[in-house]
Amino acid sequence: MPEGDTVFRAARLLDRSLTGDRLVAADLRVPQHATVDLVGATVVGTASRGKHLLTRVDADGERLTLHTHLKMEGAWRVLRPGGRWPRPARQARVVLTTARRQAVGFSLGVVELLPTADEDDVVGHLGPDLLGPGWDPEEALRRLRADPDRPLVEALLDQRNLAGIGNMYAAELCFLTGVHPRTPVGEVDALPRLVARAAQVLRVNSDRPVQATTGDLREPHWVYRRDRRPCRRCAAPVAVDMTGPAGRERATYWCPRCQPDRPGAAQGV
Repeated sequence: MPEGDTVFRAARLLDRSLTGDRLVAADLRVPQHATVDLVGATVVGTASRGKHLLTRVDADGERLTLHTHLKMEGAWRVLRPGGRWPRPARQARVVLTTARRQAVGFSLGVVELLPTADEDDVVGHLGPDLLGPGWDPEEALRRLRADPDRPLVEALLDQRNLAGIGNMYAAELCFLTGVHPRTPVGEVDALPRLVARAAQVLRVNSDRPVQATTGDLREPHWVYRRDRRPCRRCAAPVAVDMTGPAGRERATYWCPRCQPDRPGAAQGV
């Protein structure tokens, strides 16, 4: 699933490409909105909220929001009208066309159209947005600490605590903080440093297409998807296991030597 910085870049692309222009064609290829006519509406802007995208339009004075979510396979692409699509047409779920640009949302996991005033119905449950203008680290810490027995990696992935962290960042942040991902939140003394680092690394990566946590764009990750390969810091084989609630398990990566799974382990490196 895309990380928050990927969604942030998608929002910025849509905002720069469509804002201020009128739609000359609009096709929402989902049953519940198949008959909606947005032709003539003016695009007001697009913003991200965690992993959610909110494209706002003014349709004859009525403010509407197109809420989309990339989920696992989704992507937005912006082309010139009439340009060749990079994916099969059958994967397109939203097509927004202006005189200058055409934005196509492929394999989107969520497509909803709602009054802009009702946006909280779809994003109001989210915690502080790591890349949002109202980022509040203290509120993020409060939410994380509300369930001290919860494994750290699960708490980081819960968008109700802080919005924008996916599987890659959860693994990398645990490594950078020297904490085993299954450590209960209440035992992580370095939690404020981890939250601050999360905001820092997502902000840096929001300005580049390569998501790096190592400082080396050629070798961008410390442990993520490096199962059984040598840890970049100590050369011990990186471990991987499925963690999380039943039915929502995800692959979690860590270094057994740098992130030992035992009480009283070092909480920072």
